[in-house]
Amino acid sequence: MTSPFDGNPLSGRDDLQRAVRDLWAPVAARLSPGRARARLGHTAAMFPDVAAELEGFARPLWGLAPLAAGGGEVDWAPIRAGLAAGADPAHPEYWRPPGHRDQRLVEMAAIGVALALVPDRVWTPLPQLARDGLAAWLAEINRVDVVDNNWLFFRVLVNVGLERVGAPEYDPDAEAAALNRLETFYLRDGWYQDGPTGRCDYYVPWAMHYYGLLYARLAGHRDPARADRFRDRAARFAHQHVHWFADDGAAVPYGRSLTYRFAQHAFWGALAYADVEALPWGVVKGLLLRGLRWWADRPIADNAGVLTIGYGRPNLIMAEGYNSPGSPYWAMKAFLPLALPADHPFWRAEEAPLPELDAVTTQPAPGMVHCRSDGHVFTLAAGQPGARFRHGGEKYAKFAYSTAFGFSVPGGGPGLAEHAPDSMLALSDDDVHWRARTDPDETRVGDGVVWSRWTPWPDVEVDTWLLPWLPWHVRVHRLSTSRTLFSAEGGWAVGRDDDAPPAAPDGPGAAAASGPGGASGLRDLLGGRDGVTVLTGPNTNLLEPRATLPTLRGRHGPGEHWLVCAVLGTTRPDTWTASWTSPPTLDRLRAVLPAEVDLPEVITS
Repeated sequence: MTSPFDGNPLSGRDDLQRAVRDLWAPVAARLSPGRARARLGHTAAMFPDVAAELEGFARPLWGLAPLAAGGGEVDWAPIRAGLAAGADPAHPEYWRPPGHRDQRLVEMAAIGVALALVPDRVWTPLPQLARDGLAAWLAEINRVDVVDNNWLFFRVLVNVGLERVGAPEYDPDAEAAALNRLETFYLRDGWYQDGPTGRCDYYVPWAMHYYGLLYARLAGHRDPARADRFRDRAARFAHQHVHWFADDGAAVPYGRSLTYRFAQHAFWGALAYADVEALPWGVVKGLLLRGLRWWADRPIADNAGVLTIGYGRPNLIMAEGYNSPGSPYWAMKAFLPLALPADHPFWRAEEAPLPELDAVTTQPAPGMVHCRSDGHVFTLAAGQPGARFRHGGEKYAKFAYSTAFGFSVPGGGPGLAEHAPDSMLALSDDDVHWRARTDPDETRVGDGVVWSRWTPWPDVEVDTWLLPWLPWHVRVHRLSTSRTLFSAEGGWAVGRDDDAPPAAPDGPGAAAASGPGGASGLRDLLGGRDGVTVLTGPNTNLLEPRATLPTLRGRHGPGEHWLVCAVLGTTRPDTWTASWTSPPTLDRLRAVLPAEVDLPEVITS
């Protein structure tokens, strides 16, 4: 594969300008004859091809507009031609009017931001007829319904752009109504939820805060009180979000839309753009640049340099139905600070490492406990509503997520290898088809303990407690069932080395595996389960092409059962033996568990 980052140290402003141009070049080479569309691949999304090809054209503007606003050069002639053609009803490449909750509404936002940032490149040079057509097409966003979540900001950003260029289609009432609805999604500690659903994922930093900071900078002069709120909330959120990142720049993969990749780091650049020094500028700069370098080391582009659908590598299995070949270019949001001059304090600051952070941090709003240990950051999660999305249970409701050990999604076939239940307790009534936690019924996070209740069948109820025990974490389950069940509880999935066999199971009550990226194991603290290693299906893991999953297997008749295990993962081979041979003990565990957890004695047979 050809990386658009080849030979780029990604250590300063000039490097990021080069990165934007190198990311744009293979897209520009694939523009349609009228320049209004970009067909970057042949896979389909849930929306029409015209919207997918608009996506390919528009999403790079998230990087190109800041590049030009900060003085960087790129040929804007084809982009202007595309804007004129796409908004012209008489042109064969017309984008067509959007309907309610239409994907085209999403892509309008990038054009609105470009109008606001670089009107001299995308508006002023257009003939009046083309300006009128573009403004009229964009204004459709004020006449149709948008999804009741971060999409409301698309309406805001389009109106910000229309207002900036003096277009009569600017609708201050529609803008204000959207902003007022967005206010209702704010929770606490800098956290929003993405709509009324209760989800707190990357749409908080790369959407809710990102757009709020854009608004604060671009429209704060006419709405200063709201701009101040957006800046204050973002500053609060920064002290929460920093715990999602490891020393090497990797972010905890969690939730949907992970194919947007280095958009995970866009929030840090947005802080700089809005002049919010929530952390020292060198720290903010490091969070952005280390993240980009982490991604530069991964095979995320095809042989022509076009970004692929996937995460750590190309992967359609983990994709959402709304991922088209142009979707990954949402990642261009990471380049917003290029709009700042070279003498801005963000660019003048020396890149700094992460500050000293607590090893364990509780974040009640998203229902998480973040842990830093043995070369990775891992998150214990109560689970969030995600079942409506493809592989939503895996993206929102696994017990734990790690920067070093990518999570897996089912490959589609029956059997445990295809189900790939890392960081899950999978249950089956036939030992072939498996169910795990998806949308939990209830959750609670406090005092470093994560609790949830979930019902995989109407007559099966599971209470789960998760506790940090660095470098381990502990899982306790109370399983109440009216049917006989088979269980499979997975640790962290580790990559398989082609030249070495996976580690053998340790025997009854334990399993471990190692690979090029680290080692993982889990121990059954109560007994009654056997350790096995499962070779999961290819392309089911976000980071690894093939993975090995240490797993505890059990069989449980009708009644109440307690399952307790300790899970270890490390990227440091020198610490493995000492940690693996010193697991948590039941006596110490009983002393810290909540009062409602009444563990039985160890099962000996």
